[in-house]
Amino acid sequence: MIYIAVLILLFCLMLGVPVPMSFMASTAWLLFFGGPQGAGYQTSMVLPYGFSSMNSIALISIALFIMAGGIMERGRIGEKLINLVDLLVGRVKGGLGVVGTISCAVFGSITGSACATLSCIGSIMFPRLREAGYPRGVAAAVMSNASLLGMLIPPNSTLIIFAWIGGQSILACFLSTVIPGLIMTALICVVNCWLVRNNPDVKVNEPVHGKEKMRLFKERGLSALPALMLPVIVLGGIYGGIMTPTEAAAVAVVYAIPTGMFIYRGLTWRGLWDSLVESAVTTGVVMVMLYSVMMLSRLYIMEDLPGKMLGLFRSVSENRWIILFMINIFLVIMGMLMDDISSVTLGTPILMPIIIELGFNPIHYAAIVGVNTGLGCITPPAAPVLYLGGRLGNAPINEMMGPTLWIIAFAWVPTLLITTYFPRLSLFLPHFLLGTPW
Repeated sequence: MIYIAVLILLFCLMLGVPVPMSFMASTAWLLFFGGPQGAGYQTSMVLPYGFSSMNSIALISIALFIMAGGIMERGRIGEKLINLVDLLVGRVKGGLGVVGTISCAVFGSITGSACATLSCIGSIMFPRLREAGYPRGVAAAVMSNASLLGMLIPPNSTLIIFAWIGGQSILACFLSTVIPGLIMTALICVVNCWLVRNNPDVKVNEPVHGKEKMRLFKERGLSALPALMLPVIVLGGIYGGIMTPTEAAAVAVVYAIPTGMFIYRGLTWRGLWDSLVESAVTTGVVMVMLYSVMMLSRLYIMEDLPGKMLGLFRSVSENRWIILFMINIFLVIMGMLMDDISSVTLGTPILMPIIIELGFNPIHYAAIVGVNTGLGCITPPAAPVLYLGGRLGNAPINEMMGPTLWIIAFAWVPTLLITTYFPRLSLFLPHFLLGTPW
């Protein structure tokens, strides 16, 4: 019956049924027809478990980070960051794409949201990229992929969910993706420059030297300072042990409101209200999804789906590194079919027991999940961030697919392989700062 339940889930997802409803359909099948004798399970074994699992203060941080991201998106914070980065790296061939990539990495580290990053930074960068002669497909592909850097450079809502479900330290999971995120940032910059290297239409800004550069750096640096202080306060508070992630998320909201409203004057009272409403709706959707998937994951565990999957993997190979490669393939496929939060909430309770039994460090696996969820967001058929980038950049998907495939092949895949097979890279910061074992 477990295999039929999995097929029901996949079939519903491919039909476009909303993800929580797809989870509920698979849950209903197991409730009626699961169990050793096919007699089903009592609802009292599942419904209270879903409610008790949701009783976690860590989940409040998700709502608060979503709220902070919406507020900062409307607060003109991204514009100041872009102006500063443009002065530093914007005077080389392909430099404007590098500006957009680094700005996405910095802004994403504040919001933790790819959509908020793409909406804010993209709305500023797309007109500049068009004016500089970038092909619209290249511009949209670069910005879409760069917006996902916030899923690797913490804070990150998906890693909060991973840590909550997997019983791991949120801070350790955050630290595990920092180095892969920096590697990914560098590789996207390199691929961007390679894509436009021979394009005669791409313009380069005139270089600024001497006192003029120092004057502009001082002016733009002071203007961007309030925005740059936000990640310092949030991440410094978390890593310094001063605040929990939930408290840091609350501080981010409190800091972002006056910064966007009174310093940058991009946030209005109406915009603040709209941000709160959108955050409430998004949080409600996430919580319904988490509740449904917690019930489904409990049934999957009771049906020993992790054991069956491990047996399937071991029928191919007993080598744990090859099994880890197959788990990566499985995560990529899940990312192609559903959004990042759904993929993490469903995959973590199924795959975490396998990871532990194979002897891998769960924090290392957190970094692997972080890279895979980012990759899934730009891999069709789901690819929500890719489609959003196409709409914002006014670029057809067929013009974006070529550059996106180059970025996947020479940025995402190398980062995933490095993260998977060089675990010390992702474990270095958790080990150095928190004493997490290798």
